[in-house]
Amino acid sequence: MRVFLFGYPGELGGACTEVWHTIKLWCRRGVEVHLIPTWQAAPRWREQVEQIGCVTHDAAPETLGEVPGLAGSVVVGFCNAAFLASAEKLRAMDCRLVWANCMTWLFDAEKRFYADHGPFDAYMFQSEFQRSALESLLTEYGYEPRHGFLIRGAFDIDEWPFRPRPHGRGETFVVGRAARPDRDKWSSNTWPIYSRIQYRHKRALMLGMDERTHEKLGTPPPWADCLKPMALSSHDFFRQLHATLPVNGGARENWPRAGLEAMACGVPIVAQNAWGWREMIVHGETGFLGDCDEELAHYTATLAYDEELRLHIAENARQRLETELADSSRIWSGWQRLFASVNEEQPMPRLEEAEA
Repeated sequence: MRVFLFGYPGELGGACTEVWHTIKLWCRRGVEVHLIPTWQAAPRWREQVEQIGCVTHDAAPETLGEVPGLAGSVVVGFCNAAFLASAEKLRAMDCRLVWANCMTWLFDAEKRFYADHGPFDAYMFQSEFQRSALESLLTEYGYEPRHGFLIRGAFDIDEWPFRPRPHGRGETFVVGRAARPDRDKWSSNTWPIYSRIQYRHKRALMLGMDERTHEKLGTPPPWADCLKPMALSSHDFFRQLHATLPVNGGARENWPRAGLEAMACGVPIVAQNAWGWREMIVHGETGFLGDCDEELAHYTATLAYDEELRLHIAENARQRLETELADSSRIWSGWQRLFASVNEEQPMPRLEEAEA
C-alpha cells in the first residue's frame, strides 16, 4: 500500500513530531511511505526518513502534478496549512484526502474548501473530546460519522527511556511545562498557581517562552527559569523535572504530546480536569486532574512530599502508555480501518455534484 504524507518531521510542535512517529509506524507495518515536504526538507530529517525507508519528493505547489504516483493516491495531512492550500488540486488529481486536524476547531482554509468541495474522504481524530468538538462543526459541510476514525497519536515509546528523577525529602523539587509560545497555550494565572504550591524548596522550569508569553504571564518569580523554544531537547527538559504542571490559557488540549512524553520518561502530570487530559490521565493512578487552581497546586505539592506516591504514579503512567495509549498494534489497527475505507470508496464528490 502506498501513502503520501504532506509535510515533514520536525523538532517543534506536536504535529511535526507526530509525523515522525506515524511514518515510523507505517513503515514498520509495510506501508510504502512517500513524503512531500512543504516546501523544503531539513537535511538531518531527510537522512532520518530515508533510513527508515521513506521516499522524499521535492515539489512546489505548481509542480505537484509531476510527483510520480501522486495522482489517485491516498494523501494525509497533519495540521498542515500547505495541505489545505493544495487540497483543491489534489482532489482534481483524484487523490483520496485524509485530514488529521490536531486542534479542536476548523481552520478558515478548511471551511473554504468544504464550502466549495465538500468534506475530505476521511478524518483522523486523536481523542473522543476532539471528535465530539469537530464532528459538530463538520456536519454542515456534508460530513458523516463513518468518515471519522479515532486513532491515538503514534508514539514510539522506545525513544523515551523510563528514568524518573529521584527526589529526597527537603531537596529542591522541579516542576514545569513545555509548550509552544502561543498565547493560548499559557495561562495568565500560571505564576499565581505555581506560587500556591506549598513546598518551600521548589523551582519552576519552563520551556517554550518568548516575549509573547512573558507579556501575558508577567514577570517570572525568582525561583523560575524560563527557556526559549528549543533551548533544550524534549528529552533533556523532562529529565530535569520531578513533575509537570501544564496550565492552558485558552487552547483546549486535544491529545497533548508533551503529556505522552512526560508519562514515557517518568514525570507525573498534574493537569486541568478537562479536554483530552481526561482520556489520557486516570486521576490518582496515572496522574492528577485538578478542578481549580488550588487543586492543581495541592496535587503538585503532594507529589513533592510523597516520593513513594510520585514514583508509583510514574510507573503506572508508563505502564498505561505501553499497554494502551501508545500500543502500536492498536494504533495501526485504526490506520488499517481508515486506509481500507478510503481505498474502498471513490474520492468524495464535489459538494455541488453530491447535491445534484
